[in-house]
Amino acid sequence: MNIGQAAKTTGLSAKSIRYYESQGLLQAQRQDNGYRHYDPASIKRLTLLARARRVGFSLDECAELLALLNDGQRQSKNVKRTVHDKIAQLDTQLENLTRMRNTLIELAERCNGDEQSQCAILNDLTEGERPMTFTLLDDSHNQLEQPNE
Repeated sequence: MNIGQAAKTTGLSAKSIRYYESQGLLQAQRQDNGYRHYDPASIKRLTLLARARRVGFSLDECAELLALLNDGQRQSKNVKRTVHDKIAQLDTQLENLTRMRNTLIELAERCNGDEQSQCAILNDLTEGERPMTFTLLDDSHNQLEQPNE
């Protein structure tokens, strides 16, 4: 099937499929006219990529899952371990997001929210006297990063 059909079948955009190919996560066969052709095995890989990304796996983690998919000697315990590692990472992110949310609620409650220029939120964020007990989310890596203190 061509890239448009593969996109429709997997729910990915053609742009995403080309990106995954450029990252070495799959290799499309080329027809005589130069168009990409995706066989059932490629569709299976693309489907794994689409679904794994939707549940939070990074590209590196997807590469590990694809390697496990292609490994005829794989053991299901290795796949399960990968999923448990992702669950632990998500649990940490949830804990940190809850702490962030609680901090923001506390800041909002301390702010008068009136016409005066005095703002408890800006004071707290600029003075840095109270420790913030969570890590920051780093969007560029889709990972948690410790703040520099």
